[in-house]
Amino acid sequence: MKKLDAPSKVILFCDGSKCGKENKHNRKTFRGLIKEEGLKNEVDMLKIECTDNCKCAPVISIQPDNVWFGEVSEKKIPQLFEDYILGKTKKE
Repeated sequence: MKKLDAPSKVILFCDGSKCGKENKHNRKTFRGLIKEEGLKNEVDMLKIECTDNCKCAPVISIQPDNVWFGEVSEKKIPQLFEDYILGKTKKE
């Protein structure tokens, strides 16, 4: 058995009929931030089948933190990226 080199973070994008179109734009935005930060080998992005949360479309998840978000707009992505990919949390 061969051990695979897995990224430390994985972003899952629901690709169901309600989420798919909007998550296409969300993936593009995340991809740009990942490239900008030089994290291509640290973060992977995957499309997944419908999560059956259509009322919350578009849905994404960030693993291994096991956090799920609904109604994700492109405007929210920089903050999600900072909080969950870069590991910085905004002080209130």
